Amino acid sequence: MLLIVGLGNPGREYEKTRHNAGFMLVDLLAREAGIKLDKKGKGVWGKGRIAGVEVVLLKPQTFMNLSGEAVSEVRAFYKILAGSMIVVYDDCDLPVGKLRIRKDGGSGGHRGVNSIITILGSRDFPRIRLGVGRPPHGDTANYVLSPFTKDEQPALEEMLCRGKESVEVLITGGIDQAMNAFNS
Repeated sequence: MLLIVGLGNPGREYEKTRHNAGFMLVDLLAREAGIKLDKKGKGVWGKGRIAGVEVVLLKPQTFMNLSGEAVSEVRAFYKILAGSMIVVYDDCDLPVGKLRIRKDGGSGGHRGVNSIITILGSRDFPRIRLGVGRPPHGDTANYVLSPFTKDEQPALEEMLCRGKESVEVLITGGIDQAMNAFNS
């Protein structure tokens, strides 16, 4: 079984913000695969199949900085190993619409990823970074809590579609094949 975690913040006020790009991709995966997501414990999650593989989709409801708590809860419930998890999240170091897949690594300053690494005690899990861009000026924290602009919507939609495809390739062909196909 594979756990796919999309990072974001709960609540309507954050729903369409850059920081919720991970939630957006999990919602797309759930819609396309017909997986019903329900609030349980510290997350919104559901079980189903993607590309023939049994998966659990998770959107932590603990706010970004405590994402690891929800991940830990679902991993314990299903006895999922860290290597059987994909984490999807926003990344300011990538332009809007660009995505990058990594095998493992540090948090890159992302507090949600840092929370997961801290609670798991491991950095060894694949991740899909979704580009949300950097503010031209001002505070990055406020920027990631702002919605995508109307002009950015086409790039966002394309990135989410490619993100869905990248998850499917990662599941069926492995991390190296996914990185070769989507990191160019």
